[in-house]
Amino acid sequence: MLLIPAIDLKDGQCVRLKQGDMTQVTTFSSDPALMASHWLEQGARRLHLVDLNGAFAGKPKNMPAIRAILREVDGLVPVQLGGGIRDLETIETYLDAGLDYVIIGTAAVKDPEFLQDACAAFSGHILVGLDARDGKVATEGWSKTSRHDVADIARRFEDWGVQGIIYTDIARDGMLSGINIGATVRLAQAVNVPIIASGGLAGMSDIEQLCAVQDEGIEAVICGRAIYCGALDFADAQMRADALGDISKLG
Repeated sequence: MLLIPAIDLKDGQCVRLKQGDMTQVTTFSSDPALMASHWLEQGARRLHLVDLNGAFAGKPKNMPAIRAILREVDGLVPVQLGGGIRDLETIETYLDAGLDYVIIGTAAVKDPEFLQDACAAFSGHILVGLDARDGKVATEGWSKTSRHDVADIARRFEDWGVQGIIYTDIARDGMLSGINIGATVRLAQAVNVPIIASGGLAGMSDIEQLCAVQDEGIEAVICGRAIYCGALDFADAQMRADALGDISKLG
C-alpha cells in the first residue's frame, strides 16, 4: 500500500480544506516546495498536488508553486496533479514541466470525449478523480453534485486507458473521520483499474484496514490533514503498510 502525501495549493500556499469548502481553510505552509522536500525526507514515494484555485477556475492558477515543487523533487519520485485540467494543451504543459500524472476530474464527467482524447494522446499519464457525495459524483471543485453513480462512471472510463481512479468521499475529506472503506472496496470491485483511496484518513487504523483489502485493487491512499496535524506519522505509517504488504505476500 503506497501512502501519498497531499499538497493542496491555494494562492500559492499549502493548505487543507474541510469537505472541499474553500471557506474552511487551514494554511500549513507558505512554502509548498519546502513541504514537498519534507515529505521526501519522510520517505514519500509519490506526491499528490491539487490546484484548488484551478479546480474552481477551470484553468491552472498555481503554476509558480507547482514548478517550484517540481524543481525541488527533481524527478526523485513521481508527482501527480489535479485541479482545473480541462484541455489537452494544459496536460501537455504540465507533463512538459515535469509532472508524471495529471488527474482529470470534472472534465471527465462533463466531457467524456476529452478524457478519451487525453488517454490516447498521453497514454500512461492520465488518472481520473471521482469525488462523491452520497455515492453521486461531484464536479466543479465539489461545488456541484451530479446524478451519476460513481461505479457507473468508473466502468465507462476503465476501457479508455486510464492509469487509475482516485476516489474521494467528500463528506469525510479533511474531517479525520476515517476512510470510507466499504465504498472504496465496492468501487474497486466494480472496475479493473487500480483505485487510490482518499478522504477522511484519520490514523493508523485506516492504513491497516486498507492494507487488509488492498488485494481488491486498492493500491494507494492519499494522506492529507492527518499527516499535517500529527494524527498520523507518515514515515511510521508507510513502514507499517510495507510490513503488512510483506505479510500479505507470504500468506
